[in-house]
Parts: sequence; C-alpha cells; structure tokens
Amino acid sequence: MAIDVILRRRDDLRRILLEVATHAAAEDEIHRSVRALAGARWETIRNRPPHIGSLAVFMPSNNVLYSYVLYALIPALYTGSVTFRPSSRVEKVTEAVHRLLSEDPIMPNPFPVDMAPVSQRRFLSDCRTADAMVFCGRPENARSVSRAVGPATLLLTFGSGPNPVVVGPDADLSRVVPDLLSTRLYNSGQDCLSPDVIFVHRSLAGPLTERLDAALARLAAGERQDPRAEVSPLVYRDAVQGAAAFFAASPASDVVRGGGTDIATGWVEPTLLFREWDATFHPPEFFAPVFCVMEYESLRQVGDWLDSPEERGRGMYVSLYGMPAETGRLMGTSVVLRDRTTFDAEDGNRPFGGYGADASSVHASGRSHARPLLLSAELARRAV
Repeated sequence: MAIDVILRRRDDLRRILLEVATHAAAEDEIHRSVRALAGARWETIRNRPPHIGSLAVFMPSNNVLYSYVLYALIPALYTGSVTFRPSSRVEKVTEAVHRLLSEDPIMPNPFPVDMAPVSQRRFLSDCRTADAMVFCGRPENARSVSRAVGPATLLLTFGSGPNPVVVGPDADLSRVVPDLLSTRLYNSGQDCLSPDVIFVHRSLAGPLTERLDAALARLAAGERQDPRAEVSPLVYRDAVQGAAAFFAASPASDVVRGGGTDIATGWVEPTLLFREWDATFHPPEFFAPVFCVMEYESLRQVGDWLDSPEERGRGMYVSLYGMPAETGRLMGTSVVLRDRTTFDAEDGNRPFGGYGADASSVHASGRSHARPLLLSAELARRAV
C-alpha cells in the first residue's frame, strides 16, 4: 500500500522534500524508498524478527522520506506501535511526509506510526522502556541515550564516518571521477555517506586533481528546486560555518579551487583541496561540497591511518579503486568496498554501517557491540 501511495503522490512528496533536498536527491530518495518497501517482505522472511510491542525512533535530519520508510514503515510490519521523534531541524518537512502517508485513504486505519514532536529529553523519558529504540545522530548523544534506556530495551545507534575513497595506482580515473562527483555532491554534500577524504596514490595525484578541478569548473549551480542544478545552497547554517572554519584553518596553498562561503544564503562554493600525506589529519564531517584530496605513497599508510584510535572509533566504509584483490574485508573497522561507492553498497533491507562504535552500535542488557545494523536482523539475533 505504501508503495502505491508514494508513486501516486510522487509529485507532492518531491515538493515536500525539496525544502531540504536537491531535486536529484529527492528523486533518488523516492526511488530508494520504493525499493526498500518492495524488499520488506523478503527482509522479514529472511530474518524472521519476533513481533515486538513498541519501537521508539529518533529520526535523522536528512533523508526524511527514506528514514521514515526504514525506521517506521518497515518495522511496523512486526511492531505493535512505532513512535518517532523528528529532528527539530526538519520537523515541518517530516510532519508533512507523515501526514501525507498516514492520512491516505488506502493506508491502515488506525495507522501504526505516531509522531511525537517533543524534546529529546521528553521523548527519551516517555520511551525509555520501549522494546526497541533506534537513534540516529551524534555519537555523544547516542552514548547519553544508551545510558538512559531501560535494561530490556534493544537500542540501535547510527552515527557517521569519514567513508574515505582510496584511489590506487591502477585505478581508472574515467570511472573514479564520476563516482567521486556523484557521492560528494549528493544533496550538495549533505549526506553521511559522502567521502570526507580522498586518498590518491602519488602517481595519480596530478591527473586526479586536474580532472576534479575541471569537473568542478563545469558544475551547474542553482536552487534546490531546479532539476538542472548539480550544487545548491545548503540547508543548515552550521554546515556553512563548519566549512568556512575549515577553509580558514587550511593553508591557502591547499586550496585548488573554491573556498568561498556565504552564511546568509547558505552557499558553499564547490571546493577542491589538495594535501600532502599527513597521518595526523582526521577530517571533520563535511556536510558541504568539499573534495579533500590527500596524496599517499603506500597502502600501508592508509591502512595504519584507518587503524588509528581516532578512525577505529568511527569506521564505516572505505572505497578502494585500482587496488590488489588480496586486500581484506576490513581496513581498521571500515568495511571495504571494491570499485564502488557507499551509495552503491547501501541497501535498506540489509545491515548498514561499519564496525566503528560511533558509526553503528547495538546496545542491550548493559553490553554494546559495533557492527553493521538492521533492526529486523538484530531482533532476530536477540531472540535466539
């Protein structure tokens, strides 16, 4: 039923999502939502989660429709009641999506999903004894939530990671560059799956930088509603401020292109930076169109960087291009993707994330484990 509503009301949903997403990102989000709903029956048959009475969800501030599908609509198949708290940043957009789906005449009545637009503290107090809880947000907030929930509650926390791309000496740049553009510019960079650092072998550092520079020079800028726009003003003021602060702290010689920001309009110029190898550099999470390229000499340097304490805690994914096949399944705590992007790997009906505690963790009975997560799979695992 939900698929029918989404497809029939596609234009209305797109119009709602364009408040916080680019036209291309909104279209992609609708597509991913339909795909996940189509796979929901397969997911539940495969994992066989037990039926639970209640689920509480702290929704993220991006991917509003897709998150609603993943953390509310699909879990409603095996949950008595789902209650979610929207991120205050996108409360109106989330409410509009919820209203459109829940009030459609072909949807179940009563609808199994409720929205609670209250403070985080109030929501946690009201729902701390839910059978299961999903938290999407900052790691420090996730840790606070994990300390507050009841001992019987199964808690899944989703954060973020740097998701580096590693360009090896045998990489095909005609494939790498389009992949970098599509991932780093997804929703103008406002997505936790976008790569915050790009490691390139020194033999390809010059050619890669030149190709990226030329590609950024050709980008079409415009408002989010413009389907031709490849980059648009950002939604969140603090993302602009964060990018501006990073540019200001970077040596001028690192900036190949861009570096301009305008907090009033939300504009962050598509920016390309190039750095020589620095093992102490740990990029912030850019929610902006920032391409931070760093030259490396040996894969061991990258492996040691991913295995550092700073990166083990937030390990999510690492995309390798032009690398030897003997590279393992993990580098540090990051899941290795070969010649594909994080968006290629993401599947709403399969576990998501890496093995870094700040990226994805499950908490129950006073213990926690970091691993890729899917609610139906974790409920089934716990029931064994």
